[in-house]
Amino acid sequence: MNADILQAVENSDPVRALELLDEEVARNGDPWDIHLELFSSVQRVLNPPFINPHLPKMYRIFREFIPYLDREEVPALVRVEVNEYAQRPKLEKLPKGRLPVAAVSFEEIEAAIGENDQQKTAILMAAFHNSQGGPEFARRLLLLGSGYMDSSLGHSISCTAFILLEMLERDDQDPWPALAALADYFCKGRFQTTPDLHRKSSPTLKEAIYHHLLRAVSGRGIVNLHHTITLYAIERARHFFDEAQYNYLTGSWIEFMGEKKTERVELQGPNKEPPTDYVEFYKEFSRLEPMPIVEWAGKMVESKEGWQMLGRFLIRGVCDLYRGQYNPHNLTGLGSALWVMENWREQPDAAMGALFQYLDYFFQEVRSVS
Repeated sequence: MNADILQAVENSDPVRALELLDEEVARNGDPWDIHLELFSSVQRVLNPPFINPHLPKMYRIFREFIPYLDREEVPALVRVEVNEYAQRPKLEKLPKGRLPVAAVSFEEIEAAIGENDQQKTAILMAAFHNSQGGPEFARRLLLLGSGYMDSSLGHSISCTAFILLEMLERDDQDPWPALAALADYFCKGRFQTTPDLHRKSSPTLKEAIYHHLLRAVSGRGIVNLHHTITLYAIERARHFFDEAQYNYLTGSWIEFMGEKKTERVELQGPNKEPPTDYVEFYKEFSRLEPMPIVEWAGKMVESKEGWQMLGRFLIRGVCDLYRGQYNPHNLTGLGSALWVMENWREQPDAAMGALFQYLDYFFQEVRSVS
């Protein structure tokens, strides 16, 4: 049955894909197994007119939602992604050519990108990955992408990081589909020159990052949301870099934000105690007004149990508001907001700023298509 679901996704047939998914869940099949089997297919899912691989990035971020959810809540999440992947156009499958016998330098990959040769780029990426190892390939590719944050609105880091993280974790899968997606993206973006890593740097002290995080979670709309998503990706991929490289990446991110000012969310405090029941939460959530949810959240993140419940309620709410089509940032932005709340929950200005920024964006998106 799972093979039939994958074929329906490949055939861009969302109606059939959802029918088969619902039948599998009714038979007590594990929907997360279906998610895992989507790895190769999802790498080819496009989001025109944008060149950025938003959907493969979203695929990885869905993994970060699972710890918040109970088993019976997972089908709704997988249903959203299956529908999204199935209804969108796909990149043509790139034939896997023979890998070169001689060692490949990263500079050869950059040259192939400059030639706009996707297949040659993917083959060289695969050869470099095989000889130098996945972490070294990820490090070099992310450093290459870091020089293009401004022109890509951060996607050259954020999409790349999450695709690489999933690819390296999935040693049960052939990495070729992910490498082909990355080759296509880097060629389309003309991301072909690794920047001078001594050009900028930033202190790694958490206090310094906090100052700039407050700037990142300030402001409304898609550009400001990407400031937060980009740091989320850098931090998730931090283990690939030494301290100097991490300093460079955070410095590039700070420069990407320009002269942006900090705008703190003014919390008045909840008028009533936060809900412990999802039905009550969703009744307020579905009104599409961010501040009541943010004010509840300010109280809920005070304990581990509270922010776990908040995360679960938010993910369920986003799934329950789904009406058959989502901008992928509705989900990747949720990932970044949950990451800030989890890692900075003792700093309410950052945590609540990130949640307000995301909900303000998400609710406007929902209104625009309803």
